[in-house]
Amino acid sequence: MTEREPEYSVTTASGAGGPAKAVPAGAAPAPNLDSVTTINSDGSRRFIHPADVGGRFTTWRRLSAYALILVYLSLPWIPVGGYPAVFLDLAQRRFHFFGWILSAQDAWLLFFLFAGLGFTLFLLTALLGRLWCGWACPQTVFLDHVYRRIERWIEGDARARRALDSAPWSKGKFLRRGAKQLLFALVSLVIAHLFLAYFVSLPALGGMMLSRPGEHWAAFVFVFVFAGILHFNYAWFREQLCIVICPYGRLQSALVDEHTLNIGYDSRRGEPRGRRGTPGAADCVACNRCVQVCPTGIDIRQGLQMECIGCAACVDACNEVMTRVHKPRGLIRYDSLAGLAGGRTRWLRPRIYVYAALLLAGAVVAGYAFSTVKPAGLSVVRITGAPYFVDAASVRNQFFVRIVNKRPAAVGFSVTVEAAMPGLTRLGLTEPVAVAGLQELVAPLVLVVARPQYAGPFPFTVRVRDAGGTFTLERRGEFLGPEARLLREEETESLRAGHDRSPAKR
Repeated sequence: MTEREPEYSVTTASGAGGPAKAVPAGAAPAPNLDSVTTINSDGSRRFIHPADVGGRFTTWRRLSAYALILVYLSLPWIPVGGYPAVFLDLAQRRFHFFGWILSAQDAWLLFFLFAGLGFTLFLLTALLGRLWCGWACPQTVFLDHVYRRIERWIEGDARARRALDSAPWSKGKFLRRGAKQLLFALVSLVIAHLFLAYFVSLPALGGMMLSRPGEHWAAFVFVFVFAGILHFNYAWFREQLCIVICPYGRLQSALVDEHTLNIGYDSRRGEPRGRRGTPGAADCVACNRCVQVCPTGIDIRQGLQMECIGCAACVDACNEVMTRVHKPRGLIRYDSLAGLAGGRTRWLRPRIYVYAALLLAGAVVAGYAFSTVKPAGLSVVRITGAPYFVDAASVRNQFFVRIVNKRPAAVGFSVTVEAAMPGLTRLGLTEPVAVAGLQELVAPLVLVVARPQYAGPFPFTVRVRDAGGTFTLERRGEFLGPEARLLREEETESLRAGHDRSPAKR
């Protein structure tokens, strides 16, 4: 059921969150936009207890939130190719995304993921305002649809919660607050454990939970620190994260314009405000229901503000009141500033073209980059120590070849080395090798050039081909050594010295 607040009071909270001020019938309250809504006039924190509301947007918002929570909770349980649907295996440096496996060598592709998300957010914000904040942000999803539901269930509606805040401590208050904090802590622990499961898998998480904390102390500390941060945020900090820390609200002013869809108040219909039946009053009955349901405590009638997260609670609340007083719905609605002023909203405009073009270009580049990802990885690294070795017969370079098999099944590989240097021979990896599924092989590769054929440093290429011939990997390297002229001079000096020491000479 929707909790009922006094709907036709002619009092309103000040913009600074101070005490209510009386407003004459038919007059609009004086806006105060010089202070954050959650700060009282004396600088103290004003805790927000938004009233519950029902309506079309609230219903759809709640359904979408529960769907997102279900996705978050279920992904570690859904097996795809023998692994969780999303599994960020940091220990093995592998990332599983719905059967697609990336190794640490492919981490550069995450740039395209984050850049794509950023440009998508820019485009959606320019079109639809803060849709992300009000409908999909984890802060809003968990706070409004989990923690605040628990709070309303234990402590009651907004008036009851405010009364409990101001009441002296008693056995009843202690039990209510204790039960709420206990449930908050349990929910925070569940979220933290599921978050850890994305990195260690559920079976491994179960083993950790059944073992002693000291056996997996790092995971133990992480879970409880993360749960503590969640508890602090959702139990106390709450809307301050959106207002004080999150930069998105401040970016909004650079991303939106007068044609962006936002939640706004139709002042042409609503002003001047007054009680129902007041001579000269417009449609707004000054009930302040829109303020009472706002999770950040703002008055949407003062215009678009940084604190507005676009949750549409005020839209449903105002529509409910308009229905009761037999006036058209939509006094507060999703609309652009141009639409609220009586103009026409232009969906296609220069910034939309720019954001869409950037997003499209990024998608094309990302598509090409992801198409280059192979089901195996190859790296060739020079062995630590001297870059090359020279003896009486040859010049030698030593490398480590690392082959990573990203497939769950074993794969055979053959290794070849190509170079323009005649007489190049190799030691190691001369026969095909097999690499187990999701494992790697590190083997030495020694390249040798006979001194008579050595003509100086030269490039070479290591090629690795799978047994089925479906793909080829290659890495270029540099064979290092002294200048060939120095070797020739050394050989000449050696021959001359040997000739001087010969018996005939003596």
